[in-house]
Amino acid sequence: MSTVGRLPLRVWVWTAAVAALVLVAALLWRGSDAAATESTTAPPPDVPTGTPGGAVSEVWSAEGSTLPADVVEGARVVVGEEHGVRALDPLTGDEVWHYTRSNARLCGATATNGVVVAVFRTAGRCDEAVALVAGTGVRAWTRNLDLRPDIELSSTSSVVLAETSSGVVTLDPNGNTLRWRERPPSGCRWLDAAVGSAGVAVVQRCGNADAVQLRVLDGFAGTQRWVVDVPAPDGADVALLGADDLIAVRVDGELRTFAAADGAARALLPVTGTAAMTSAGGAVLLHAEGRLTALDPATGEPRWTAPATGLPGPPADDTVPALVVPRTDGFALLDPATGAERASSTASGVAEGGTATALGPVVVLRLDDGVVGYR
Repeated sequence: MSTVGRLPLRVWVWTAAVAALVLVAALLWRGSDAAATESTTAPPPDVPTGTPGGAVSEVWSAEGSTLPADVVEGARVVVGEEHGVRALDPLTGDEVWHYTRSNARLCGATATNGVVVAVFRTAGRCDEAVALVAGTGVRAWTRNLDLRPDIELSSTSSVVLAETSSGVVTLDPNGNTLRWRERPPSGCRWLDAAVGSAGVAVVQRCGNADAVQLRVLDGFAGTQRWVVDVPAPDGADVALLGADDLIAVRVDGELRTFAAADGAARALLPVTGTAAMTSAGGAVLLHAEGRLTALDPATGEPRWTAPATGLPGPPADDTVPALVVPRTDGFALLDPATGAERASSTASGVAEGGTATALGPVVVLRLDDGVVGYR
């Protein structure tokens, strides 16, 4: 019989082994993080120039299930969704870059220092973090974490805070360094935490005491700066509203303020209904009962008050140094020192409870479930 065209057995074995390796590699790729990641980038943006006009209207909107507290970063508008983050052009609302993971869910996202930090959950815990340059979407760094799935992510300059009821973790937004961890002392539980220029503030209840403890930790080292007792009977509604030039703790219908430097008690203010605080333009600002009130950082006493449906965001650039305050009939640009109105932009249908930031001629309004651009 002719043996022409027959291959030796070893060749068949080698061919089968290579085919098996190719199949295994293909299956591993399909199930890998790399295959599940979809990422686009963009050229550096041009910062919009100008100021909002005397009359503006809604020109675009975008839904978002997980939004940074400050959605404007690097001349982009950052929106978090179920599987990742995307950045929008503030003038048009068009997407300019995105980063998504089909095999993971977004635990939280925050924006500071020119980057967007997003934390993902691949299994039962939030275990992967990535930082993306806000202007371009280029990946800055990644690292593994081990955080509970109920984390809340927030940030201030040079500090990213991941908060859960069991403790906090801080990250360097411009590097993948995990700076420090802190857990509640034995017999205590944490009620709230916040990060700001004063550091990381936490409110804890220990045992059945008729007071909670307010602690402030150094944002970079994690060392305790000071601790004070805040009267609060067990069962009281306790919330930490600010951690900047004033530390503010709400206990039921009272707002207790404390000096950021040493915890010395400052003004005690009545507060009813929903309340929120921020610092912007060098002012400490409280929004409650349809009013925006600027508090004196030295005393906690009100300096001025003005009607508002929400809070101003931090100025996105130096072209709009005033506070952009949302109102039912549009937006007012207020002097942060006096509350005097410098200019206004009328608009219809402005939703309540948002945070407004001006970027050139556009006002970006962050809501709980999305963002709206007015021009």
